[in-house]
Amino acid sequence: MLLTIDIGNTSIAVGIFNQKDLNATFRIATDRDNFPDEYGSLLLNLLRSANIAVDEITAAVISSTVPGLTTTFQEVCEKYFQVKPVIVGAGIKTGINILYENPKEVGPDRILHVVAGLSKYEPPLVIVDLGTACVFDAVSADGSYLGGAIAPGIGLASNALVDHAAMLHTVEFAKPSDVIGRNTVHSMQAGIYFGYVEMVEGMINRFKSELTTTSSAVTVLATGGYSSIVAADVSNIDHIEADLNLEGLRLVYEANK
Repeated sequence: MLLTIDIGNTSIAVGIFNQKDLNATFRIATDRDNFPDEYGSLLLNLLRSANIAVDEITAAVISSTVPGLTTTFQEVCEKYFQVKPVIVGAGIKTGINILYENPKEVGPDRILHVVAGLSKYEPPLVIVDLGTACVFDAVSADGSYLGGAIAPGIGLASNALVDHAAMLHTVEFAKPSDVIGRNTVHSMQAGIYFGYVEMVEGMINRFKSELTTTSSAVTVLATGGYSSIVAADVSNIDHIEADLNLEGLRLVYEANK
């Protein structure tokens, strides 16, 4: 089985593949201060809960937007699973033509999304990742990665609002019944939820207008922790792909093993 690990700023996604089948997924909090043994013990417990034996893990692949944790999880793979992981980074084959001005600046998670997206859908594509950041990526009709846009994620924006406004307090991120709030909690929920709905829909429309120079229809994919919540009110999202990052890791591993 293949152990896939995608290390993000807020959470770490873990997937276990048996060939092409995703048998189990886990999500754990990102803690830059954890030692390898702490993460190793946690992963062993998670595998045990899914009835997966340690010796069934025969390979691993890691992607990380937190450089300090890359070596931590590399040690976890080598010590606890006796496998040397493939690390997604410079020199790794992805099969993607990257047209960014400096390809080294593109986060590995963005390329993984493109790899997985192109394995399932015909380009051109717009891929929206609603996670720590709100990231929009564009793929041309010939499958090239063009670039994108990055905005603060829903959680970041909500926390910044509370941190810098003395009379506001943390509220649950949820869809309110109306846009016009009748109390402070309702007003904040309306602003955060519907504000992001409009931002996401508006940005997708702008991306599509730049991509529709060809006759091909643009397909819009959404992924990330907030995608399943927000997408219900975003009319121009075509598909929600919750595990796009893990599928991308599997495909990159297959191309580099």
